[in-house]
Amino acid sequence: MAYEGPGRDLVRALKFRGALTLAREMSALVVASAPQDLLRGHLVPVPLHPVRQRRRGFNQAAVLADGIARVTGLAASDCLRRRGPGPPQVGRTRGARLAGPAGSIEARARVPPVALIVDDVVTTGATLAACATALRRAGATEVAAIAFARTPGR
Repeated sequence: MAYEGPGRDLVRALKFRGALTLAREMSALVVASAPQDLLRGHLVPVPLHPVRQRRRGFNQAAVLADGIARVTGLAASDCLRRRGPGPPQVGRTRGARLAGPAGSIEARARVPPVALIVDDVVTTGATLAACATALRRAGATEVAAIAFARTPGR
């Protein structure tokens, strides 16, 4: 779904207003729109920086991964963490986003051999790439990604 209009409204309601009940419908849309051969392995949510997660009270990618798990029967594996200093991605320029996600991403637990990274929005793909690199470094042999929305033109 494009990250504009209703798609943007849904993401912002989940992420910034804590409308967790929307995650069920958003997850169902992700599953309905995904190529069936993509929906395999373990669902790995993109991690939030610990400060951001404490402030927000939840990780929207983990909430979506849990919803996708309920629909598909796939297991969720919260095996990545974000650490180090870093501003939020929101408001960063394209160049800053491409230079790398805010904070570093690394494995914090055993990673599954087949991982499907889950995020709410893909803007440049830098965060997904950092997650994929961390998963591969920790032993994942197959890595793919899925998101609820993407910025137009990407």
